[in-house]
Amino acid sequence: MRRTSPRSTTPSLKTMNHQESQRPEKVNPLEMRDLGFIESGNNDGLDDNHDQDELADSSQSRQAVDESDSSEDEVAPRNTIGDVPLEWYKDEKHIGYDIAGKKIKKKERQDKLDSFLASADDSKNWRKIYDEYNDEEVELTKEETKLIRRLLKGKAPHAEFDPYAPYVDWFKWDDAKHPLSNAPEPKRRFIPSKWESKKVVEYVRAIRKGLIKFDKPKEEPRLYLLWGDDSSSADRTKHLAYIPPPKPKLPGHEESYNPSLEYLPTQEEINTYQLMYEEDRPKFIPKRFTSFRSIPAYENAIKDSFERCLDLYLCPRVRKKRINIDPESLKPKLPSRKDLRPYPVTCYLEYRGHEGAVLSISVEPSGQWIASGSKDGTVRIWEVETGRCLRVWELGEAVQHVAWNPLLELPILAVSVGSDVLILNTGFGNEEQQRKAKELLQIGTPTSSDDSDDISSVLSWLQDEKHDCIRLRHFRTVSSIEWHRKGDYLSTVMPAVVNHANQEQFLYTSSLRNLLKDSLLSTMAFQYHQFFILLVQSSS
Repeated sequence: MRRTSPRSTTPSLKTMNHQESQRPEKVNPLEMRDLGFIESGNNDGLDDNHDQDELADSSQSRQAVDESDSSEDEVAPRNTIGDVPLEWYKDEKHIGYDIAGKKIKKKERQDKLDSFLASADDSKNWRKIYDEYNDEEVELTKEETKLIRRLLKGKAPHAEFDPYAPYVDWFKWDDAKHPLSNAPEPKRRFIPSKWESKKVVEYVRAIRKGLIKFDKPKEEPRLYLLWGDDSSSADRTKHLAYIPPPKPKLPGHEESYNPSLEYLPTQEEINTYQLMYEEDRPKFIPKRFTSFRSIPAYENAIKDSFERCLDLYLCPRVRKKRINIDPESLKPKLPSRKDLRPYPVTCYLEYRGHEGAVLSISVEPSGQWIASGSKDGTVRIWEVETGRCLRVWELGEAVQHVAWNPLLELPILAVSVGSDVLILNTGFGNEEQQRKAKELLQIGTPTSSDDSDDISSVLSWLQDEKHDCIRLRHFRTVSSIEWHRKGDYLSTVMPAVVNHANQEQFLYTSSLRNLLKDSLLSTMAFQYHQFFILLVQSSS
């Protein structure tokens, strides 16, 4: 809104020319009420004092609008600060700088009390608005107030404008057989747009490169009462949630009037029920009836119904949340084979020397030596780190099994060759260990817990001078040997034998014990434990 020249009586409501477009935005009459330029107390005069002049001054308003098309009527702005935002000087005492570079001081504005007194003294004070750009008060003309009043009511700016003018159909449809355009549809309407596809590809590449970033959804702050109860608990206490009662247990096969025979207890089982506690005692003993008509009345029907009602009335109900866990998540996650490296992928060391197949190996308790038995009838001892062969025993028959004694202070080796078991002195250890091993490998007086006839028929202890060892001769082929963890017991297995399939010898006293005497089971393997564990095969 611009101030008109004193020599002109008509308002200036024309479009700004080129010179005005270079200046900042002026006061808009549509925003006068929202911005507070028009006092709310005097706004009623805007509607009441001038309603009667609306029709009388319509022709005069039209003439004023026509005369306002000349730019000569408008007054140039007083402040020549240029196109500068006025927010920059919001907290300053001046409004900007003029062409000469001097500060343009702000005028002192009236406070609320002075403006109220001025509106009470002057009846036309409600027409005055503050021009922030020129730092002065502008008084609206009569025509401008009418225009503002019509705009605030949602009407057209000019009173002579008819928004409901009759529609004039300028096109004539007489004798028209075809539409205005009967051209065939172009092909481009039926095929995808190449330009749109290029733009889509361009956007996709920009998103992948990170040039286009989408705004992440903002997390709403979780508000809660600082001094109040938890919202979840408060919601639960507002009303009592309905929890359905548990359903009664459905009858099973044992409560059938004609159950299977395996569900019917014997008299001995019924007598044992009487010795049980009442909590552990079965509440129902099944009976069998030939027909449905012969079933008597259930004697505990009233009692069960009463207990059910007591449970529903007295027992509190609790809703338990079931935890749905994926069974796959409970399985331990195995590491990748790449993470387990280094592990053996190539052959590190070979122990060569046997001419036949190696049937058994055994590692010395310290891990320094390894013994091997082969079909070529030899037993060899190797050094694990270097693969060097230290000792060789030629026994002349295929070696079935070798076993180191688990005691470090007793370096002896048990070897099964055919029906014989040889206990060899490896020659390792210090002088004290060698003296103890040589004393042990001397045959003493044999003792047994069984009869002497059984001992002679099963086992004989012999001194082998060739290999400087003890030879335990069995009557059948020995397949495996096992030492006790203390090193004082030695067990042998003869799987082809039905009786006397497993024997246990006490090394220090040369005693013998038959573990499966008079048994029809054939022992396949065994292991020392707190108990003596046997793997047997029945004859059937």
